[in-house]
Amino acid sequence: MKEFQKFISKGNVVEIAVGLIMATYFGAIAKSLVNDVIMPPIGLLLGGVDFSTMKVVLQEASADGATAEVAINYGIFFNTVLTFIIVAFAVFMIVKSYNRMKERWEKKEEAAPAAPPKPTKEELLLTEIRDLLKK
Repeated sequence: MKEFQKFISKGNVVEIAVGLIMATYFGAIAKSLVNDVIMPPIGLLLGGVDFSTMKVVLQEASADGATAEVAINYGIFFNTVLTFIIVAFAVFMIVKSYNRMKERWEKKEEAAPAAPPKPTKEELLLTEIRDLLKK
């Protein structure tokens, strides 16, 4: 039990949980973007096609409802692939931006040499005494 408490109290676990929650909702936003914003105009341009209803029916549903329809829903698959591409591009842009910021920070650290430490009060006092003795 102590090992679990040690594991769960690490900061990385919380960061991973927050990242997972954010990714889940980002995925939902991307799905809505594809289904509700991008696909309707594309469908309209292609003659009023609704991609979410596009399918190849392998077996019709029976009239009495005993047998369900068997179909390949390639329109939904197309929407899912488009959603993936949008999410992958967004993640790529985030990682690219992060890498640029990281490079800038590293260049600043390399370019700016560490300033010499300020003299202590004792050093200042000794320097003052030395200068007085020289006169």
